Amino acid sequence: MVEKQSGEKEVFSPEKLQQSLSRSGASQQLIAKVEEALRPHMYEGINTSEIYRRAFQLLRKLKRSNAARYSLKKAIMELGPSGYPFERFVGAVLEKLGYEVEVGQVVQGHCVQHEVDVVARDSKVQFMVECKYYNNQGKYCNVQVPLYIDSRFKDIEKRWKTHQANQGLDFSGWVVTNTRFTSDAMAYGKCAGLHLVSWDYPRHQGLKDMIEHSGLFPVTVLTSLNIKQKRMLLDEGVVLCRQLMEKPGVLDTLGLTRPKKQNVLDELDEVVGE
Repeated sequence: MVEKQSGEKEVFSPEKLQQSLSRSGASQQLIAKVEEALRPHMYEGINTSEIYRRAFQLLRKLKRSNAARYSLKKAIMELGPSGYPFERFVGAVLEKLGYEVEVGQVVQGHCVQHEVDVVARDSKVQFMVECKYYNNQGKYCNVQVPLYIDSRFKDIEKRWKTHQANQGLDFSGWVVTNTRFTSDAMAYGKCAGLHLVSWDYPRHQGLKDMIEHSGLFPVTVLTSLNIKQKRMLLDEGVVLCRQLMEKPGVLDTLGLTRPKKQNVLDELDEVVGE
C-alpha cells in the first residue's frame, strides 16, 4: 500500500509509475532500470512523493533530460512566488499551439476596464485567460475564482461582440491553474460554459497535456541549476528553456564556472533538442 498526498491509501500501481516515466520520454530499457533500482526502497505505506523523489534521483543519474521532463509538475510550482512567469509560460504554450497571443493586457469591457492575463485568438475563437498560480500543491482553486472570472468575461464579451473585426468569432473565458479545482468550481465551469484547465483537467486536455503537446519547458525543469539560479533567470524574464538556448549569454549573470555552464548547456541541448 502507498499513501497519496491527500492521505488516501491505495495499492501500489507499477503501471502508473511506468506511465509517468514514459511521459518523460524514457525508453522501456530506462524504465526497467529505474523500477529495478526502486524495488529495494519500497515499503508498506510509502508516500507517493517519496517514490517520485527517488525515481527523479535515479533518472537524473541515468539521463538528465528525462529527469527534467519527469519533474515538470514540480518545475511549474517553482515558477513563483509571483504569478507573472506562469502567465508568460501559459501564453507561450498557447502561442506554440497555434494561437495569436497577448500577455498582460488591459481590456475594455462594456462597463469597465479589466486587467487580463492572456488574450488568445485564432480564425475561429477569441478568449481571455485568467491564470491562477499556487506554490502549494495542496491549494485548490475554489468556486469563487470561476464566479469572479465569469462576470469579468461576460463584460468583456459584450464589448468584443460590438467590434467589426470580431464578427464570426466565438468567444470564451478560461481559467488555468497549476494545481486543481474544487468540485464546486468544476461544476460551475460546466454549467456556465467557462473553460477550466488544471494540471490534469479536462482529461487528456489538461495543462500537463498542453505543455507536452507544445514541447515547451520552463527553465525551472533544469536539474543542473539550483533554485536561486532559476529565480535569477526568471527575474531576467527568461521563462522558457528555448529562450535560454537562444540567449545563452544570460548564464554569465549567474556566476557559473565554465564546467558548470557547460553542464547547463548540455542539459538544455537534451531537453530542447529532443
